[in-house]
Amino acid sequence: MSTPESDPTPEEHESETDFDPAGVFEDPTEMDLRPGADSCYKCSTCDTSCPVAEVDDDFPGPKFQGPEQWRLKQGDDQDIDPSITDCSNCMRCDNACPSSVPLSQMHNTARGEYVEGQAPSLWNAEDSLAEGEYREALTYLRDVPSEVSIEFLRNRVLSNYGTLAGLGSKVPRLANLVMGNRITSWANDRFFGIPSERDFPEFADRTFREWWRERGGPKVEREDKRVAYFHGDYSNYNTPEVAKAMVRVYEHFGYEIRVPTQRCSGTPMFANGMLRDARRAAAVNITNLSEFVDRGYDVIASCTSCSMALRQEYPELFDFEGTREVSIHTYEALEYLRIHEDLEEELGESKADFPDLAYHAPCHARNQGLDRQAIELFGELDSVAVEDVGDSCSGISGTYGWKSEKYEKSMEIGGEMFEHMKDAQGETGLTECPTCAMQMGHGTGYDIRHPLEVLEAALVD
Repeated sequence: MSTPESDPTPEEHESETDFDPAGVFEDPTEMDLRPGADSCYKCSTCDTSCPVAEVDDDFPGPKFQGPEQWRLKQGDDQDIDPSITDCSNCMRCDNACPSSVPLSQMHNTARGEYVEGQAPSLWNAEDSLAEGEYREALTYLRDVPSEVSIEFLRNRVLSNYGTLAGLGSKVPRLANLVMGNRITSWANDRFFGIPSERDFPEFADRTFREWWRERGGPKVEREDKRVAYFHGDYSNYNTPEVAKAMVRVYEHFGYEIRVPTQRCSGTPMFANGMLRDARRAAAVNITNLSEFVDRGYDVIASCTSCSMALRQEYPELFDFEGTREVSIHTYEALEYLRIHEDLEEELGESKADFPDLAYHAPCHARNQGLDRQAIELFGELDSVAVEDVGDSCSGISGTYGWKSEKYEKSMEIGGEMFEHMKDAQGETGLTECPTCAMQMGHGTGYDIRHPLEVLEAALVD
């Protein structure tokens, strides 16, 4: 069995996931109305805040996908509407609703049910394999080819990016060569539904976890300032410079840092209705993070979607032991330092050799009340100008913009942000979200940086 700070084997992943998800209905077989649905009084504020509804006339909007759909489900055998897969999971509707209707929670659950119905034999086969019932699994597998579509397979691959990235990072230069090839891009678009317009993100020569092990782990040990770092897949495999910046900045302030065993936060799985995959990932994360929380550590995430998953989506969808405690003790990296350290004073006395910046607040940062933090904080840094490029959605929404049929809508949603970035003084982008960074760079050609990198340049020698 893996320790809380080691890399688990695939077998350990399976053995660590023997949990049951939360019952989201009092009687799941009856599909009772979701708690909060009756609080909706159809003001349509959620619909007007929805970036997908703004560009897609066929999308019925979050009000229908949430409370109205659950009201329909309370009746006879009403199926989940297929348009649930057009929701990008930006979660802006949660922030917009004046009645605190749990809209994204309803959407996640509806998507999960819809996707479950797309490939029941596959899910049953996986359950049988997990229980050691191999003959039973074979009976289910016979029906899988007739049920599973290319779209389903693509969505599952995108949802489980960590699996793909784990393989690619073994031979990063070869993987980058293959995935960056025009023929590969054409084939992915033509046969798999991944837009050829997008450049596949390059894998780093050395992952963050490899760097962390080679440096010997934490350089600071103390009882009163302890954090467990949830780096997520992208900072591990693609942008380890962000994770390294987090380590150096936090050690500058005297924090002991631990890097627990972890899997993807589950955000792309929620967005694609792969709730079984999300449950398995969440079980590993909660098991290991809760051990650190019990020992007095707070959990820090450098990606706002990861902190959102641990804080909000896990408690909404799962009831693993330790879920609530992990949620309570999870913070976004910049947020935590602003709470516990006098960053403004330190930055007021510092200079950073950094270009002027055009800042975009990710939707998931807004949902946590963090949309102004970088602007407020770096306003104290005289050597760098940071300009807010508005409150629009970037449009990529994780895997949404990585689907050929969604690509044009994704770029249309991001159009306002692109224009504001080009009008800004700085020609380097800034954001906490890795997929927003992809979209910002894709739409403008700018280099995109993370706020932790600015802090590192300003504070760390």
